[in-house]
Order: sequence, then structure tokens, then C-alpha cells
Amino acid sequence: MSAAALSSRADLANATRVVVKVGSSSLTGADGRLSVPALRSLVDVLAARRAAGGQVVLVSSGAIAAGLAPLGLTSRPRDLATAQATASVGQGLLVQRYSEAFAAHGLCVGQVLLTAEDVIRRSHYKNAQRALGRLLDLGVVPIVNENDTVATDEIRFGDNDRLAALVSHLVHADALVLLSDVDALYDGPPSRPGAIRISEVRSAADLDGVVIAGRGSAVGTGGMVTKLESVGIATASGIPVVLTSVALAASALAGESVGTWFAATGRRASTRRLWLAHAARTSGRLILDDGAVRAVVERGTSLLPAGITRVEGAFKAGDPVELAAEDGRVIARGLVSYSAAELPGLLGRSTRELREALGVGYDREVVHRDDLVLVRPRKRPVRLAGDDVV
Repeated sequence: MSAAALSSRADLANATRVVVKVGSSSLTGADGRLSVPALRSLVDVLAARRAAGGQVVLVSSGAIAAGLAPLGLTSRPRDLATAQATASVGQGLLVQRYSEAFAAHGLCVGQVLLTAEDVIRRSHYKNAQRALGRLLDLGVVPIVNENDTVATDEIRFGDNDRLAALVSHLVHADALVLLSDVDALYDGPPSRPGAIRISEVRSAADLDGVVIAGRGSAVGTGGMVTKLESVGIATASGIPVVLTSVALAASALAGESVGTWFAATGRRASTRRLWLAHAARTSGRLILDDGAVRAVVERGTSLLPAGITRVEGAFKAGDPVELAAEDGRVIARGLVSYSAAELPGLLGRSTRELREALGVGYDREVVHRDDLVLVRPRKRPVRLAGDDVV
């Protein structure tokens, strides 16, 4: 069954390939240590799914949390070096526990550690896609995590919720299941008396008036805000999402009415377009005049030199860049066909003028429409507890 066929949560019971993401707080006890019983309970659910013929990719947090006890630490490190060291110790322990738990069901696991570079660089992205696809073909359960040991603040996914959304597209998943310590999205903080569970979200209008808490747990990095951001990435590219707790994982995978179901709001985008929209780290910015903005946004045209007024940053031909209006509003991202050194001498000139003055080859588009994706700002703000707006 393809992602397009998942029109309701009931269809999830028969989905062929599902990505499941679990957060650190769902795998640890009150002391912050890795909870082996909690991990085994989750594996039992996923193994049952595999036994029924479905494929599962598990995106699991918990490396840093798992490394706390062996290193004698009582809380998540605040400095990068210590966090990386803790992840190095904890990742091995985490995968060992998963290997043991899945082996009890006759299943093999494969560790896949990704950094943002693996989806920023096109060749890395394709390699990751091939590796994950082959693991699934071989009947292996991929265990995916961010490579916290080598990732720096400049090249991080930031949290595994976003990583899970990108992996869902990477492996052409039918659905994404986000598991946390909260059983659903509510119209306000779940601890607030009278908070009502939102069973289904089919459009942005369904989130009008929703107030959420922004901070994650003490052992994790995400929160409800990051989960909704990852939901947006997945649903906009044709992948529905279920948000619920680990305790309800089996019910969610069975298509029962638990948690919150987020229907797909867009069509499955090409790998290149999703990469550009959500994963590519841009190397510079092109400032467009009003006419070029309208042409790109409203008519879906390629970007030509005549519509560019200014070039910012240092980039090579083929690098991802931002396309922005004069007021600084980013309207799109794209792969540029000229370097930052070449472009200034071409600005404001038509392709005909460039061809006549400089020769054939200089009349090409700066960003071709096939290498361009619009960046649509969120239309409805989500209010956080404390009246912050994101």
C-alpha cells in the first residue's frame, strides 16, 4: 500500500513500510538511566509488526541518556564535547540492548548513524537512501539516530523528530509514528484540567487556538513544537503521521483511534525538492526584485539574471542558495548554476544580452525551476504556554 492510499488511520494497519520514532524520555526511567524493560516492550510491538509482514525503520533517541550512568553523570551534559563523549559511550549500549531484544524475536538490527551532512550533500543523501533500502530488503530492522559523537552545533538536525520526518521520505514510508511521553496533541497543556485530545488534524485550521508547551524532557532535546514541525515536513510531502505515547504504540500501528492522526496535506515531493526545502544548508542568498518574486512564486518560472538585484555569501555552481525578496523574506531555495564570483557581472541583464555579450552558455537560468522549491511561511502561529508565538 502506498502513502497516497493512507486516507485514514485505519489504513495504517495494512501499511507496508512505517517509520517509528521514539524519544529519550520514553526509554529512560525517572533516574535518567536507560530502561531495558521499556525498550523491550517497544521492541515487542515492532517485532509483532515485522512478523505480520510489515517493514519498520526505528529512529531512536537515547544515546546520550544511555551514556549517563556508565560515566557517572546525573544529567544531560551542557557542553558539546561532553555530550559527544556521552553519546559515544551510550550509542553502543543502546544498540546492544536493541540487538538483544530483537534477537529474541529472530530479527537482526543494523545501526545507521546520520549527520545533517548526509542529507545536505546530494551524494551522501543517495548513499543513505540506498543503504536503508538494502537493509530493509534483507529483512533487517534499521536503528537510526543522529551521529551525536561527530555532529557539531552548525551541522545538526537539532532533534530526532525532524530526522524521523526526513528519513520517512528517504525510505518512501507509508506513514510516520512519533512516540513520546505524551499520548496525543491536546488543545492546551495536557496537565491543564479540561484539556481535550485532538483526535485528527486534516488542515492548519484544525490547530486554531491550540496552546502547547514548548520544552521537551530533561533527557531529550525535542518538545511538542519540534514534533509539530516534523509533522509539517512529513504531511506536506504526502506522509501521514500518528503522534502518541509508547504505551499506545501497538494500538496506533493497528489503526485504532488513539493519539492524534495528521493527514497528509500534500503530494509526495521528489527527493531533490524535499532535500532543498528541509535539509539543505544554504551557502548564500540571491535578492530578487518584485517582478522576479512574482514570476517565481506565482508563475513557477526559473530565476533569470535580469531579476536579481544583489548577491550575498560565497557559493559555487551547484550549491543550494536562498532566494529572497528585497524586504529579506525568503521565498524559495534552489541550486544555483553560477558561482558567487560570476554572478555580479550578470545581474539585471537579459539572457539575450548575456548571450550576445559573453557567448553561448551565459544565457542559462541562474536557478532552473526543476532545481527550485518554494518556502511557504506558516500561516497560523502556534501559541506556546506562556503566550510565546512561534
